[in-house]
Amino acid sequence: MSAGPVAGDRLSNRRVLAIAGPIVLSNATVPLLGAVNTGVIGQLGRPELLGAVGIGAVILASVYWIFGFLRMGTSGLVAQSHGAGDEAAASAHLARALVIGAVAGLALILLQFPLFSAAFRLAPASPEVIEAAHHYLSIRIWGAPATISLYAITGWLIAMERTRAVLALQLVMNGLNILLDIWFVLGLGWGVPGVAAATLIAEWSGLALGLWFARAAIARALRQSGLFARRELDRLIGVNRDILIRSVLLQGSFTTFMFMAAGEGDVTLAANQVLLQFLEITAYGLDGFAFSAETLVGQAVGARRPDRLRSAAALTIRWGVIGAVLISAAFLIFGPNIIDLLTTSPEVRAEARHYLPWLVLGPLIGITGWMFDGIFIGATQTREMRNAMLLSVAVYALLVLTLPRFLGNHGLWAALTGLNLMRGATMALRYPKVIAAAR
Repeated sequence: MSAGPVAGDRLSNRRVLAIAGPIVLSNATVPLLGAVNTGVIGQLGRPELLGAVGIGAVILASVYWIFGFLRMGTSGLVAQSHGAGDEAAASAHLARALVIGAVAGLALILLQFPLFSAAFRLAPASPEVIEAAHHYLSIRIWGAPATISLYAITGWLIAMERTRAVLALQLVMNGLNILLDIWFVLGLGWGVPGVAAATLIAEWSGLALGLWFARAAIARALRQSGLFARRELDRLIGVNRDILIRSVLLQGSFTTFMFMAAGEGDVTLAANQVLLQFLEITAYGLDGFAFSAETLVGQAVGARRPDRLRSAAALTIRWGVIGAVLISAAFLIFGPNIIDLLTTSPEVRAEARHYLPWLVLGPLIGITGWMFDGIFIGATQTREMRNAMLLSVAVYALLVLTLPRFLGNHGLWAALTGLNLMRGATMALRYPKVIAAAR
């Protein structure tokens, strides 16, 4: 039974910030955990162990990244059902996503040996690093069902405007991980397996807390019949498939950027790696506003309110632009200091400063694409988002194959900036289809 639309709730700046603020704070805890993981292993004075944790974490992050569609797809579908006042449907979307997360995680456990062997062939390392990394991965992989299922819970929480719960999840998981890291590695002397065990326990603890947050919705879903009806599964698969294709194209673009940067020399490659952290900071800072757009636009679509959709899009974009301007200003003023924190090499520092203006410009150019991502996900217009990305990547491919020949590394950054510009432009042209989805 539907409880009636909830989208009559007033849109306001305060509401946008209430959704966005906890997400920004939650994101701020992520780099802290990485620093502690590196720090505790670094205390052991064995570089091969540090390399093992690093390469193991990258392999798992790359694998888990594939399933990021589960967070975005769940957010859009749940927001629409919530906007329509159909809490039963919102709960069903969560339950289906949790099943996908559990099955995907179990599949990764079963396929761990060929998966990790292939990964080490692509990223060769010394026998000592590979042996320690295998120990790390053989423990961490048992957290796959928890990690992937948490994507679904996070998407549901965002759609329900419960971003304080998302923050609580991150604080509990990362806080517990940090404490166990210190105890297992420095206290008990477990080394690399200690870091892996700490993360494994934190992942399952996070899932337990997330399931508790969603307990009423899960209970509601379990009372329903037809939970896995063909029509609903087809919709879920279609939305997530399009998001996955879009994400693979985007990740491929960044990978191409780094591969081509390698041809500019070691110093330039290192400088680009430093500067890419500025893009990561930007994403952490602006994610909250994009998530606000997912939630409020999705609710407007569910309530069949195109007028409300326009208001939600305008309000969240306004805050996204404010955030982008502030981040660009911070990079302009403090960019050299941030570079100095990220590297001690005088050559890399000088090279990174040379290309810093592209990063100052980056948030201002990229904000349109980032915000439209949230708007299209909320409206579940994922096919349009996918098609916009296809066109944007085609233009990027042309730019990245030509500009570096004449402009060197400046040409690479110009091509990447062009990609972000095209993402915003192509989705802006498709925005009327988002409006039509709410009619």
